[in-house]
Amino acid sequence: MRRTFLLTGLLACAMAACGSDAPLVHPAPVEAASPFRYPVPLWDRGIQGETVLLVHVTEAGAVDSARIGQSSGRNAFDSAAVAGAFQLRFVPAHRGGDRLPMWVKLPVRFSRDTTAADTAH
Repeated sequence: MRRTFLLTGLLACAMAACGSDAPLVHPAPVEAASPFRYPVPLWDRGIQGETVLLVHVTEAGAVDSARIGQSSGRNAFDSAAVAGAFQLRFVPAHRGGDRLPMWVKLPVRFSRDTTAADTAH
């Protein structure tokens, strides 16, 4: 049995200007094994879904807060997405030489499609 998820993208939320002319560089995920676990009962029933998270990335690149931005409609997917988010690591946002905390929007797609290029096992 293969349990997969599909991380469909990372979109940074808007942030207030920090009083600098330097461009704002948004957080970027550090490549690692997927921390998201496809709930077995939903996998067994062939149910797929997507949860959109709002995660707060600290100046150190850790996630210190995660909440549901848009529910998948399935508590098991939403819970798995939130739990996995705390295991993620990021290259933090920065402007000039200053690291910045930032909220990011993170879609997490749970899919049985094993042919997608960005699917983890």
